[in-house]
Amino acid sequence: MGEEDEYACVNRSQLKIKDNSGIKKKKKRKTNKDTEKVIEVELKQHIKQQTPEEKRTKAELAFKKMQEKMQKQRIQQKAEMTHKQRVEKFNQHLDSLTEHFDIPKVSWTK
Repeated sequence: MGEEDEYACVNRSQLKIKDNSGIKKKKKRKTNKDTEKVIEVELKQHIKQQTPEEKRTKAELAFKKMQEKMQKQRIQQKAEMTHKQRVEKFNQHLDSLTEHFDIPKVSWTK
């Protein structure tokens, strides 16, 4: 008695799968490969025309060269030591500091 009453309201019919027949798919338009190639060539030419060759002065070239050199140097310095080595070096530095930098003990009652 108890089990039948609990499931009395359950629909026991087969599940229905939604049908996609009502949805119309867009048809893909076939493109001609020759026209695609022509368009690509035109785009490349257009991009070249938009960005004319940069003419830099000697000072600008020297500045750029120095920037690249300094950047390489910074990267090499960072790559020389591992993180563990940097931490050890920092800890040694902290050990070498005097106790002057420690927080003094403050007591109102002795």
